[in-house]
Amino acid sequence: MMTTNIASDERRVVDSVPHQLLIGGEWRDGEHGLLTVEDPATGEPLAEIADASPADAVAGLDAAVAAGPAWAATAPRERAEILRRAFDTVIERTDDLALLMTLEMGKPLAESRAEIVYAAEFLRWFSEEAVRIEGRYTVSPTGSGRLMTMRQPVGPSLLITPWNFPLAMATRKVGPALAAGCTVVVKPAQQTPLCTLAFAAILQECGLPDGVVNVITSSQAGPTTEPLLADQRLRKLSFTGSTGIGRLLMSQASETLLRLSMELGGNAPFLVFEDADLDAAVEGAVLAKMRNGGEACTAANRFHVHEAVAAEFSARLAGRLGGMKVGRGTEPGVELGPLVDAKQRDKVAELVGDALDRGAKPLTGGRRIDGPGYFFEPTVLGEVPEGTRLLTEEVFGPVAPVVSFSSEDEAIRAANATEYGLAAYLFTANLKRAIRVAEALETGMVGLNQGIVSNAAAPFGGVKQSGFGREGGREGIAEYLETKYLAINLD
Repeated sequence: MMTTNIASDERRVVDSVPHQLLIGGEWRDGEHGLLTVEDPATGEPLAEIADASPADAVAGLDAAVAAGPAWAATAPRERAEILRRAFDTVIERTDDLALLMTLEMGKPLAESRAEIVYAAEFLRWFSEEAVRIEGRYTVSPTGSGRLMTMRQPVGPSLLITPWNFPLAMATRKVGPALAAGCTVVVKPAQQTPLCTLAFAAILQECGLPDGVVNVITSSQAGPTTEPLLADQRLRKLSFTGSTGIGRLLMSQASETLLRLSMELGGNAPFLVFEDADLDAAVEGAVLAKMRNGGEACTAANRFHVHEAVAAEFSARLAGRLGGMKVGRGTEPGVELGPLVDAKQRDKVAELVGDALDRGAKPLTGGRRIDGPGYFFEPTVLGEVPEGTRLLTEEVFGPVAPVVSFSSEDEAIRAANATEYGLAAYLFTANLKRAIRVAEALETGMVGLNQGIVSNAAAPFGGVKQSGFGREGGREGIAEYLETKYLAINLD
């Protein structure tokens, strides 16, 4: 194991997590040796874990296929109880899991603890959904027969998760898959695999049979998963990540007609009308923009504010963001941690530089922070001109560009002027306007007078280039179920 200069309790947490691949219930080394997990707050190595080869991935699928029939036949209540025990265990270990998350991803401990609670809720929710999988029985229109439908697990599934919410994205996919009776191969992001490995170990402790969940960590995601996508035995792919990679995976999956769920990029508009409660709007903006340091597909990416309140809103938002404490997420009082790696920090700096070159007015921040780690100042830019890349590209960082509008129609047009359609936020005191605008927004989710939309009990997903399929809510388990129709002749 690679060592680095971290505190003893931090080392204890890192060392307590399995560092190998989980295949068929056994922890084993990867054929490609080791990959390094980095602490983004220091740029130093945090751990070395198994690096899977394509053959390792196929072995994971072999195990999932072998375990599939028995798991599908397992009583729904038994599946539910395993998920419920996992929920209880995750909650019991909140402090250790939160510290692990902060070390590998960078977010402040308070945010990591909040994610642990959010992640666990998917386990509780889908433990309840496991026993509510329904079909129907009806008389045929002619009266001579009966029509019966049943819901059955889609089969072995590949779940590819991103780095920004290391545990929540795993539980949001694994929870419904297991509840439905599917076995899975999980491929976490190479930047943040430790939380997924810890979660897999918890599932083992809670009685999950061998081979039901297999975890493949890899430094080369494409080559490692490619043979799985070409394998007729794989029946489902769930992917959260960039739209570009999503398109590539769709192309590969077309050969075997895989069932797909795609949660892709976002470019969320944040609309503030002249009658909005500005105190609430600013609080909502801080939450929608700075949750996870802006590294979220649902993060408010551009702020469209009515011209009557744009200056005041911008000043208030700049005051709030400019006063945030930046540092390593384990330090007391830190509100903003580092970006996940140098590549992400460079992209944020490039987008901000483009906006400043085009005439945007810096109200606070706008620069990288020198020193170890991948930090960028909380940034608010006013008077951002049209054509600025910040208004069309997903920034994935602590940057808030503000533009003004003069009418409701103009606000809607500006909000919808993007290829993405994941989330949007809307602040107004007018109920009629709220309904009009919410219906007109081309997004899968809308936050009305609140800066957060994610909820385990609600369907999460987008439209347009933000993907398709839903995670969470009743809709979430349906993604892992097929409908079978039985025709019964009584004539």
